[in-house]
Amino acid sequence: MSDRTFTLDEAQSLLPVLESLLRTAIAGKKVMEEVEAEQQALSHRIFLNGGTFVDVVPLARRKAERLKAEQRAKDALAEIDSIGVQVKDIDIGLLDFPCEVEGQILLLCWKMGEKSITHWHGTQEGFAARKPIDERIARARRSEERRVGKECRSR
Repeated sequence: MSDRTFTLDEAQSLLPVLESLLRTAIAGKKVMEEVEAEQQALSHRIFLNGGTFVDVVPLARRKAERLKAEQRAKDALAEIDSIGVQVKDIDIGLLDFPCEVEGQILLLCWKMGEKSITHWHGTQEGFAARKPIDERIARARRSEERRVGKECRSR
């Protein structure tokens, strides 16, 4: 996991890319779940019948589809992680962005379907503890920007 922090504006600017990656991961998960359900249903039918003839070609094809979907989902989630954003719940599309405000790390919180990032919560809290973005969060800058700014002013 990354130590990167985001300003509200930075996090906001990443939403279109992250939403696309999240949709890819969700679609991959859906295919994986569908294939798994099909395989379980087939196994159950075989069990109830005491065995049966199975055409393995379509099964192999679906298994390959599942593997490709799994890889797409893993790649999308890895890309989100490499950006420094935390995936909290893939089923509802919940992301957290670490943000430094007044020397403390908090999490900007976004859920798929929301037009923008409007809430945050502490690092030990979750979605249920979300609070509206306030002025101190909206004006927070990255710690590196503050450090560079201080160095420039001290010269």
